[in-house]
Amino acid sequence: MNWDWNAVADFMPHFWDGLLVTLEILVLGSLISFVLGLVWALLSRLPSRWVRWPVGAVTEFVRNTPLLVQLFFLFYVLPEWGLTFSALTTGVIGIGLHYSTYTMQVYRAGIEAVPAGQWEAATALNLPRLRTWTAVILPQAVRRVVPALGNYVISMLKDTPLLMAITVLEMLGEARLFSQQNFHFTEPLTVIGVAFVVISYLASLLLRTLERRLVP
Repeated sequence: MNWDWNAVADFMPHFWDGLLVTLEILVLGSLISFVLGLVWALLSRLPSRWVRWPVGAVTEFVRNTPLLVQLFFLFYVLPEWGLTFSALTTGVIGIGLHYSTYTMQVYRAGIEAVPAGQWEAATALNLPRLRTWTAVILPQAVRRVVPALGNYVISMLKDTPLLMAITVLEMLGEARLFSQQNFHFTEPLTVIGVAFVVISYLASLLLRTLERRLVP
């Protein structure tokens, strides 16, 4: 195998562009999945079945269909209905929505793991329902699920190359375009492979640090 360091040097400006896009997708997608997943989890606990059943149906459908199919639907079908977004915005929404159905289950498990005595204590203190959730239940539930949420962040990172299918030039998209234009495949693909390993490792270290601070 002939390794060309000049090809690596030529690829690096494209790599930094792709890395920035990848991190942008990861951060914004994670925020959407965390917030929307919590919304799904809370709605699924409402007493009204007219809320619980539609939420259950939507989340099950999203969770059981491939992310790539959902990205194609958002990018190619929604414009026919008058909803048009940029490729990057579509990718962020798609990956955030997809993973929100998984974080929903994580939040639900965390909420159910809160001891019954905490609910009883909040009732005995006559705390309003909103106060019970925000001050008693959710802080304990979130601390318990930090490790699981962190795993989904890393999974989301590894799924960002799927956005190349809707023309988003993240790291793999930049590597593919560079390879096709310059006929160098080994160098750019190796660079992004190493980058994924490094980013995943750094993310895992950060999450372990956060876990030690939050998990009792």
